[in-house]
Amino acid sequence: MFDYTSIKAFHTALQNGQTTCVEAVLFYSKAIREQAHLNAFLEVYETEALERAKALDAAAVSGKLTGPLHGVVVGLKDVIAHKNHTLTASSNMLGNFESVYNATATQKLLDAGAIIIGRQNCDEFAMGSSNENSAFGPVLNAADITRVSGGSSGGSAVAVQAGLCMVSLGSDTGGSVRQPADFCGIIGLKPSYGRISRYGLIAYASSFDQIGIFSKSLEDAALVLEIIAGPDEYDSTVSQEEVNAYTEAILNTTSHSAKNNQKQEPAEEKMAETVKQFKLAYFKEALEHPSLDKNIQAQTLAYFEKLKQEGHTVTAIDFSLLEYVVPTYYVLTTAEASSNLSRYDGVRYGHRTTKSNIDLTEMYKASRSEGFGEEVKRRILLGTFVLSEGFYDAYFTKAQQVRQLLKQQTDSIFQEFDAILSPTVPSPAFKIGEKTNDPIEMFLGDIYTVYANLVGIPAISLPLFTHTNGMPFGLQVMTRSFNEMGLIQLSARLMELKS
Repeated sequence: MFDYTSIKAFHTALQNGQTTCVEAVLFYSKAIREQAHLNAFLEVYETEALERAKALDAAAVSGKLTGPLHGVVVGLKDVIAHKNHTLTASSNMLGNFESVYNATATQKLLDAGAIIIGRQNCDEFAMGSSNENSAFGPVLNAADITRVSGGSSGGSAVAVQAGLCMVSLGSDTGGSVRQPADFCGIIGLKPSYGRISRYGLIAYASSFDQIGIFSKSLEDAALVLEIIAGPDEYDSTVSQEEVNAYTEAILNTTSHSAKNNQKQEPAEEKMAETVKQFKLAYFKEALEHPSLDKNIQAQTLAYFEKLKQEGHTVTAIDFSLLEYVVPTYYVLTTAEASSNLSRYDGVRYGHRTTKSNIDLTEMYKASRSEGFGEEVKRRILLGTFVLSEGFYDAYFTKAQQVRQLLKQQTDSIFQEFDAILSPTVPSPAFKIGEKTNDPIEMFLGDIYTVYANLVGIPAISLPLFTHTNGMPFGLQVMTRSFNEMGLIQLSARLMELKS
């Protein structure tokens, strides 16, 4: 059986007649069945995927592929719309709701020749850091099934980690792509706010939400980003900025690296000397934070020393606002969630209580109380509180002011540095149930990831390390807004120095 290690390898095998799209779908369908205990998929579209695979195989005459994602098997987090398919945000509130249109990202995948294999489990309405808040049960980490997969996009991360699909799309409001990628030892890419259309993405916090990408290789993530990014007439917040050929950043970086590793003629030596040396920063407070695992701290700092030996500048800078990022994030996102989730009232769609002889207000209360899980209720209540009269200025307005300060400080940092490095998460994947009774500790696990969403910059988690307990963990890299090209180029260099 052919090993579908990357999109490039898969396409080469297709063109050489070593495999077919049908064989790929059968391979992943079997893998999903065999690892159903991981609970990564809520629904698998095997019959539909096979029909599409047959059509793609028939269309690929003379080895010519129909698109850049021809036959690539993709999973979708259960918050991304897929026309005529169930969409529930892993919540009882939406029941068996079927989407009546495709998300723009979904449509772009299909137009590029991708095959959607199924709908993936997540924390309810994308609210959580462990994928224990799904109405359909937790997602298990394939590296250790006693540990969480990370959230909220845990199903999407585990599906890639366990080889149940080639790539997945998730959503990232405060780290929900990067954090599970860290826990699962894979690539997790969150682009700049507005780089990818949010049309068809179920809203949690609209000024934070962003579709992101899971993959095992950086090149696969770059290719998918090339395809799904860009303007969209259905989303007024999407950027009009040019979408670059992100895969070229990797090719250029690796070609320069290859020259460095070979015996060079004088002209080649001159070319090698032009390879960019990066100016990198890290927040001193982040690496000294008491919540940071000591082994993660040690390996991260050792890696920084390795970067310095390679000629890069790595500088510790003060960032006094670090302690404010988590409370600012949760004040603002819960406020937006309170507003966004008010539409789920049991009237137009979704769960409606079966209680009888109650008035409209009681029907709303009962439907929402029955339909939403505990974590969603907690965030709705918090958001309603911070928006309420008498508390709006003290919490919401103040949080917006801090967000603006963060943006100003970020712009200042990127005037001097190419990127900011940090741990992705303060600890490796924890045991299932370990933090369910301590929401504050769970919230603090987002201390390194929410920053990028607050200021709208791109960020990626790179699977560089292994903890002494055997679990993977990553390094987070952040660049200025809409510099995904630089982010991917730097990430390719960092992956070459993988410890």
